[in-house]
Amino acid sequence: MVVTLIRTLIIFTTLVVVMRLMGKRQIGEMQPFEFIVTLIIADLACIPMADISIPLIYGIVSILGLFLLHQLLSLLEQSGSFFKTVISGKPSIVINKSGVDMHELKKNNMDVEDLIESMRSQGYFSLDDLDYAIFESNGKLSAFASRDAHKKSSSLPILIVDNGKENTKNLQIAKIEKSELISFLKRENHNLKTTEIMTMDGEGRVYLKCKKTPYEILFYNLKEGVKW
Repeated sequence: MVVTLIRTLIIFTTLVVVMRLMGKRQIGEMQPFEFIVTLIIADLACIPMADISIPLIYGIVSILGLFLLHQLLSLLEQSGSFFKTVISGKPSIVINKSGVDMHELKKNNMDVEDLIESMRSQGYFSLDDLDYAIFESNGKLSAFASRDAHKKSSSLPILIVDNGKENTKNLQIAKIEKSELISFLKRENHNLKTTEIMTMDGEGRVYLKCKKTPYEILFYNLKEGVKW
């Protein structure tokens, strides 16, 4: 037991020193390679602490080896934009003046609901609250709000159409039949298949983004008594 305690203290001290040398970034601000190195180091540290048959030096050498790899990748990343892009990726502009960029979302293996969730975490609930939204290479959303953000709606917008498919659950909340949705889109010279995103709030305010066209703000006459 005493041997295990001593080994644990040695590994813990080594980890503290290594993590301090790696820098002060928060977990949510780590680049992908930094997060991977941190996970592997944590796993390597557990092995010699739990199994006293493994020489302690093996764990320490492995941790120090990963630290050196981290330093090498950091130096390469700082040496120029090419290596920075290869190692950590580059930011993606997922909302611009024309609306949500579905191509950029797909490149990041995300969908509209992921984007809306990230926006809500920063206090934005409507897709047109932002003039620009950028997913940084560390996965964090950077938002540039429009002038009248937060003044556009007093109710929560819900996703009605996502990439050409209606959201049945939300249509039921809004008490809208699929045929009524299709008729509304047809009146606006659009159709369901080419509609990338459509959201609607409890006042009938619609955010509509169709393929190859800028987003539009429209209004839908909700049935009497419908509110959320």
